[in-house]
Amino acid sequence: MLAASRLTRIGVFYDGNYFLHVSNYYNYSHERRSRISISGLHAFIRRQVAEEEGVNERLCQIVDAHYFRGRLNAHEANQRGNQLFYDRLFDDILMSEGVVTHYLPVKTYQGYRQEKGIDVWLALEAFELAQYKKFDVVVLITSDGDYVPLIRKLNTLGSRIMVLSWDFEFLNEQGEKQVTRTSQDLLEEVSYPVGMHGLIDDRSRRNDMVIQNLFVKQQTARPTFTAIAANGSSYGNGFTNGLSAGDEYETAYSSLDEPNYNLADGLNLVDDDPEGRKISTIRSLKTGYGFVNYPPNNLFFHYTSLIDTDFNELQIDDEIEFTIGQNAEGKDIAVDVRLLRS
Repeated sequence: MLAASRLTRIGVFYDGNYFLHVSNYYNYSHERRSRISISGLHAFIRRQVAEEEGVNERLCQIVDAHYFRGRLNAHEANQRGNQLFYDRLFDDILMSEGVVTHYLPVKTYQGYRQEKGIDVWLALEAFELAQYKKFDVVVLITSDGDYVPLIRKLNTLGSRIMVLSWDFEFLNEQGEKQVTRTSQDLLEEVSYPVGMHGLIDDRSRRNDMVIQNLFVKQQTARPTFTAIAANGSSYGNGFTNGLSAGDEYETAYSSLDEPNYNLADGLNLVDDDPEGRKISTIRSLKTGYGFVNYPPNNLFFHYTSLIDTDFNELQIDDEIEFTIGQNAEGKDIAVDVRLLRS
């Protein structure tokens, strides 16, 4: 009787940059056109662990969750429009779901902004917490084969390992085809490999609410918030649309264009343009990218190049301003793209 009612303790560890990369893909390049929901993902994890372990879902509980990522400092984030606001908003989402955040500053190496030390920190925390909290199942949200030694160490503690992974293709901000694939070594090492892309795209599961709830629900009206003025007074009308605080945060965050720090700063801006910013209109829109009318050639732009603008709100013939940059092949592209609102 005691064995039948024993709690299955789950620890969840996010590779934050990978998670946001996946979320961006579903928001901009996939037919779902929506971000991954933290609350929906946790519900999925509980059900998946219950199925794999052969236990009652009610007895599968996430007792600890941690999110690791490199982050821009306040000065750099302030140069990216509403980046500071959205960073705080996403922190609120994680906090509302009981996820502990761990950040290290993003550093610049050879002209590229990169995370350094985050994977080591995640591994150390996961192993230490597994020893202390005795997780039955550790869930890793990552695609990186560097975590294989961690998995082997966790196995010595008696923890089973589940990896949630996504494989997909996309165009980067330079218009080049990129592929995201999960390390085969990683998948072969874990107890429960879960290919999320296959489950999400499985047409036979289109009515499965646990799968549907993996995505942030889209709202026709933008959420509003209560803001605090410098004198301590508040203004605004708080949460709307009958959503909970966590749902409201996620709905607002669904419009965030989160840059990939390993790629977004590899563009070369054209410094000898005497006219500076350009103004034109959108010629066409694809999945996560589009083209700007700019004779004699149309200029490519990527959703990561948008400033204070949600890609999914753009329409053909919208007027925009932008700067001309160059991709790795020396071709002109549009960067720092901003929608001109009437």
